[in-house]
Amino acid sequence: MDATPRTTPRKSATFDDYSLSEIRRAAASGIYDIRGGGAKRKVPHFDDLLFLGASMSRYPLEGYREKCATDVWLGTRFAQKPIHLKIPITIAGMSFGSLSAQAKEALGRGASQMGTSTTTGDGGMTEEERGHSTILVYQLLPSRYGMNPDDLRRADAIEIVIGQGAKPGGGGMLLGQKISDRVAEMRTLPKGIDQRSACRHPDWTGPDDLEIKIQELREITDWQKPIYIKVGASRPYYDTALAIKSGADVVVLDGMQGGTAATQEVFIEHVGLPILGAIRPAVQALQDLGMHRKVQLIVSGGIRNGADAAKALALGADAVSIGTAALVAIGDNDPALEEHYQKLGTTAGAYDDWHEGQDPAGINTQDPTLSARLDPQLAGRRLANYLAVMTLEAQTIARACGKSHVHNLEPEDLVALTVEAAAMAKVPLAGTEWIPGSKTYE
Repeated sequence: MDATPRTTPRKSATFDDYSLSEIRRAAASGIYDIRGGGAKRKVPHFDDLLFLGASMSRYPLEGYREKCATDVWLGTRFAQKPIHLKIPITIAGMSFGSLSAQAKEALGRGASQMGTSTTTGDGGMTEEERGHSTILVYQLLPSRYGMNPDDLRRADAIEIVIGQGAKPGGGGMLLGQKISDRVAEMRTLPKGIDQRSACRHPDWTGPDDLEIKIQELREITDWQKPIYIKVGASRPYYDTALAIKSGADVVVLDGMQGGTAATQEVFIEHVGLPILGAIRPAVQALQDLGMHRKVQLIVSGGIRNGADAAKALALGADAVSIGTAALVAIGDNDPALEEHYQKLGTTAGAYDDWHEGQDPAGINTQDPTLSARLDPQLAGRRLANYLAVMTLEAQTIARACGKSHVHNLEPEDLVALTVEAAAMAKVPLAGTEWIPGSKTYE
């Protein structure tokens, strides 16, 4: 009998269990993996920042006696009817087709209760969403699916989507099982056939052409509506500068933690920038062009709570936008549905096969039986509650920093816990005056 001691078996950190399972899946199927959601890898994020609350050298506000405002104006550069939101948190674009009609209604109801906006997504405007959204932003995407000039005029703002954080440089994807009769009619597509939208707009090749398109949109809407430009975070300084040059009223910057209905797994995890690394370059572009606070900046991608929102505002954003968090608020990945998730081979909190149209929560589906499970009124109240909590959290932090408006938060109120976060956010490493990459102490 061999008595030689053996080392404990050790798995590879590079070839971990997930990587091994993906190699086996790819080898067996010969196709790349498609899923929804955003990046699941750990990247530097808002958790790596801390606020410096007031003490002796700063004077905090009394929470019960002194006001801390949260409202924001969007589209003040050119639009004759800029948007006034009660809170600096908006609902990101998520399409009817990806989401059920009940989910779109719930998003509209919840946003309206809190005095903020929701966004159509690809595929056009539904009456459920328009009818229950006090403020609705109409997305114009490369696909032109559902594009209707009359709906442009019915919207309160127009958002030209150049890219998404989950897939900058990539087009949309809606598989055939979610192309119902209604979705097919709205998008002028055959029922049940996979839809892949273009990765770039057919009407322009650069900012000079985009400027002409924006002028056309302003003429269609009689210069009433704010024009947003949404970009996936990849080269935020230059993209923001070009959006300003093209005539945008608002820039929407989406980081890699932002979700999507469906795209390649390799895209979600390996393309784009974390939102923490994208805000300061975008703000720098605005400042260099003398447009900070004149052209508003909305940031999105992994926003989960009021602290995340407050940190984004402190770094220079005017507002934030939520997508995945909003879906969770209305019932996505609910542990109460664990039995149903188990039948799909997954678990609550990990379900991301939104492209299959089998969502037990009735949110990411076009199946009438599944979508009927979602009560839009109840789900809308849940979203409103969540938005209220986020807003109160941001206010609490702002008051602690001595601010009478959440927009008065600034980088000076922040420190970083890691060298990476300090370099990305351009704030000092906690306990030091060192900003990595800076030539002098700031």
